[in-house]
Amino acid sequence: MSHLTKKQLQELEEYLQQEKQELEKHFKASGNGPGMEDSLRASTGELSSYDNHPADVGTETFERSRDMAVDDNLNNRLEQIEQALGRIGDSSYGHCSVCGTEIPYERLEAVPYTSYCVDHTPERNISDYRPVEEGVITPPPKGAGENRQRNAGRFDDAEAWHTLEEYGNSDSPAMSAKRNATDYESLTVDDD
Repeated sequence: MSHLTKKQLQELEEYLQQEKQELEKHFKASGNGPGMEDSLRASTGELSSYDNHPADVGTETFERSRDMAVDDNLNNRLEQIEQALGRIGDSSYGHCSVCGTEIPYERLEAVPYTSYCVDHTPERNISDYRPVEEGVITPPPKGAGENRQRNAGRFDDAEAWHTLEEYGNSDSPAMSAKRNATDYESLTVDDD
C-alpha cells in the first residue's frame, strides 16, 4: 500500500511522462548534440585551422565540451525518469531504495525521479568537498575595521614597513634619501 494518493501518484506520473517527452524531443532535435559524432574540424566546417587564431578553436572546443556536458546531464536525468516510471509500474515508487522508508510527497514533488530519502541521497553534501588551498589558508580575523587586525595579533600595512625595514633594504648609505647617513642602521625611518 502506497502512502501516496491516486491523485498524487497520477500528477507525478504525468509530470515524469511530460519531462521524458521533452528530453526525448531535445535529443531527437539535436541528434545527440550538434556534430558530436563528427570531428571538430568536420563540425566547424573549416578545411584547415592554420589560418585561424588558436582562440577560435578554443571557443569551438569549449562550446562543444559544454554541449556534451549538458547532454550528459540531460541523458542522466532521462535515465532516472525512466527508472522512476518503472518503479511506478511495479508499485515501488515513493519508497527509498536503500532503507525502504516512504519518501514524502513534498520531496517527490520537488524531485519526482528520486529513489532516495533525504538521509540516503548519494552525493548529498557537495559542499563537503573543499579546495586543498583552504587547508593552509589562515581564517580571516574576527571583527571589522582597524581593530580587526590588531585584535588578531597582526600588524596593519603601516606597521609592515617598519617591521620589514629592520631586515634592510636595497638602499646604501651613499644613495640614501636621508642626509648624513653613515651606516645601514641609520637608514631606518625611526632612529632609536
